[in-house]
Amino acid sequence: MKEYEAIWEIFNQCANNQMRDVFFDEVQTDDPEQFILEKFKDKGLSYDKTVREDGTIVFDIVTSGIKQRYTFTEI
Repeated sequence: MKEYEAIWEIFNQCANNQMRDVFFDEVQTDDPEQFILEKFKDKGLSYDKTVREDGTIVFDIVTSGIKQRYTFTEI
């Protein structure tokens, strides 16, 4: 199983507030996409997946009307 540093950002919906909640974690998974599908199941999930040149995987997520981002960097 691969190990990733995961950064979970929850964007603030208030127009004049640019702050966001940011959480850091270490995640062991062979499939970050499956991790996202399990974490947000039953919440009206839609997402875009981007793989950067350095191998970092970024999921831009909208669930329950809230914009979020999960970034996975292999350790």
